Amino acid sequence: MLSIQSVQALIQLIDDPDDHVYEHVHDQLKSFGSEAIPYLEESWEYTTYGLLFQNRVENLIHEIQVETIHEMMKAWIYSEEKDLLEGALILCRYQYPGIDTDAVKLEIERIRKAIWIEMNPNQTSFEKIKTFNHVFFEQNCFEGDSKNYHSPLNSFVNTVLQARKGNPLTLSLIYSVIAQSLKLPVYGVNLPNHFVLAYMDEHAIHASSGKESPYGVLFYINPFSKGSIIQEADIQQFIAKLNLKERREYFEPCPNTQIIKRMILNLMAAFQQSGNVRKVNELSEIKKLFDQYQL
Repeated sequence: MLSIQSVQALIQLIDDPDDHVYEHVHDQLKSFGSEAIPYLEESWEYTTYGLLFQNRVENLIHEIQVETIHEMMKAWIYSEEKDLLEGALILCRYQYPGIDTDAVKLEIERIRKAIWIEMNPNQTSFEKIKTFNHVFFEQNCFEGDSKNYHSPLNSFVNTVLQARKGNPLTLSLIYSVIAQSLKLPVYGVNLPNHFVLAYMDEHAIHASSGKESPYGVLFYINPFSKGSIIQEADIQQFIAKLNLKERREYFEPCPNTQIIKRMILNLMAAFQQSGNVRKVNELSEIKKLFDQYQL
């Protein structure tokens, strides 16, 4: 159990000039985990210690937060449900430790309700997606961010919801989370250099017309292009342009673990581009959890 007196006593030793003393203090405070953060933040804000103290407190808070995210993500990976939105929100905490996850969920629910009001059970699958796209892209103004494509902001659900701009993966994630909550069979497809969605042929519509897909897909959706409808042939053409061989995984839904891992890789690439080696290394450690899970 956390002892407030012990934490406060240790905090007073954070700027001790003896490295051995600080190392001990650092390890002890870190062992308390996230429970120590409020006390560290209070000491940083209200004490008159020097720059060394402030710098060490900032680093310690960050280390605890990263370790907490590491444990949260590990628990998510080994959970049965692997809820896609929850996985994305855990990753948001890396950049935004104080994120209001309830506010994010409320905004997604608001959009879901707006789409639900416009839909009716007699619509075909294509008509439902047309309605979905109208509310999502036209009324709520979501769009692909081509100008700042590699910005880290495009990989966090909360910032994409605020800016209404994102990369293919994050737009697809938000789109599919809302679609699935509306009982639409829309799932992510992990393409190389891109990400799209598959609308599954749950009622074997293609089978009745003699055009059944070997992947069980009715059609594909490209959220980065305002939800445009594409077909299997379009993906085949895309793969051919990349000089890659066709693989089944390019045409059918991928697990939620692959989606979150892809988000981490996108962030690593974004921070690598900006020269933030520390963030790249920290995210690399989180990515290893997924590599270990797949083994």
